[in-house]
Amino acid sequence: MKIRIKFSKQGAMKYIGHLDVMRFFQKAMRRADVDIRYSGGFSPHQIMSFAAPLGLGLTGSGEYLDIEVLSCGTSAEMVRRLNAVMVEGMEVKSFRLLPDDAKNAMSLVAACDYTVRMRDDYLSGLSLTGRRFFEGLTDFIENGDLNVTKKTKKGEKQMDLRPLIFEHRLVEDGEAIFLKLSSGSTDNMKPEQLLAAFCESRNEEYPPFAFRINREEIYARADDGQDGPRFIPLEDFGENIE
Repeated sequence: MKIRIKFSKQGAMKYIGHLDVMRFFQKAMRRADVDIRYSGGFSPHQIMSFAAPLGLGLTGSGEYLDIEVLSCGTSAEMVRRLNAVMVEGMEVKSFRLLPDDAKNAMSLVAACDYTVRMRDDYLSGLSLTGRRFFEGLTDFIENGDLNVTKKTKKGEKQMDLRPLIFEHRLVEDGEAIFLKLSSGSTDNMKPEQLLAAFCESRNEEYPPFAFRINREEIYARADDGQDGPRFIPLEDFGENIE
């Protein structure tokens, strides 16, 4: 059976890299006595894949991993069993059964939601802070030059960020900004790229530690409607086990 697990990664766990998160879940499966399927061969490993690795220093409210199990209890029971072995900052939110022909989460990723806030305890050195910064960022998204130079393994290439921004709006009384950005193996955009481009447009150095970035949700692409592309949360591909 194919299973999709939704979890959150908060607090001090944001400093744990992707490989360590993967090892953590491998141990959690054993501790929670999940009847997970193993690969064959001389070095069998748990069949497990993550939708999109979260950058170091970012938190996530809607992270996903896919596993295969030979048997399991109800969704509520499996969530309870897994959360019983989680550490502070990690929480399993759902455990859903996927159709047999479901694609793995990594291949489906098309967009991600982010909320970006500015840290109150960090002296960024920026001329704009708080609400004024995010108001300026909104104006930059709507009217600025979003052509940036992206470094790749083969060198540098020009990249237009505007088509990769599906939605943006101020939240929390203007003290934060919500972004829905393109993601995946082809047109992938990170909020840090947008923040850095805005700072560069003001001839200021981008201070990466001045911001708190939380990934809210990960989506697959449904289809293109009259108002643009539609997206489906990865969680919606599965159903609860009763």
